[in-house]
Amino acid sequence: MPAFDDAGSAPGANAPAARGAQAGAARGAMGLAPLLAVAGIVAATGLVLLSMGRTPICQCGYVKLWHGVVHSSENSQHLTDWYSFTHVIHGILFYAGLWLAARMTGLRMGLGLRLVLATLVEAGWEIVENTDFVINRYREATIALDYYGDSVVNALVDILTMVAGFVIAARMPIWATALVAVTIELVLAWSIRDNLTLNVVMLLWPLEGIKAWQGGA
Repeated sequence: MPAFDDAGSAPGANAPAARGAQAGAARGAMGLAPLLAVAGIVAATGLVLLSMGRTPICQCGYVKLWHGVVHSSENSQHLTDWYSFTHVIHGILFYAGLWLAARMTGLRMGLGLRLVLATLVEAGWEIVENTDFVINRYREATIALDYYGDSVVNALVDILTMVAGFVIAARMPIWATALVAVTIELVLAWSIRDNLTLNVVMLLWPLEGIKAWQGGA
């Protein structure tokens, strides 16, 4: 999945080598402005979450790099956990979706602009995810009985993890990117009986059979 750069579809009948060089240069070009925009979005998201009453860090009083116990009140409270990997897939999907949108509409969106747009979407989801409505929905329809929302640091790292997934999709071939996403889903399903696909299904169309399996039945 090549980056959709400002060149769009190459003009005229230029040599394939020239088009490849142009696309490669655009793929590598990011610039400082998009990175500053991403940093600003992350900071603004943190302020919004704090204003919503989200806790800055785990109420346990400390911050761990990794917390691997899913059925725990500390899940989604530390820097990373099993669900952090689902945000890598977010980034992959956002890259693919924005690339496809640019192709279909003819818009010339550089890699930096697409990264900023993806970050805005991810930040918006982190805010919505931490509303009482969505938190209660998770607790009612999924296995996340001990889920009380994300800590601010966890939500912000989730956004950065999405950025990592976006970069993976921008730099790696389609087959390798797809392999990363599929591997994450399979490992999560095997390790914690949950993944991004099951999370979406159970949030929107909860199935008792899946819930029973996730509960260890």
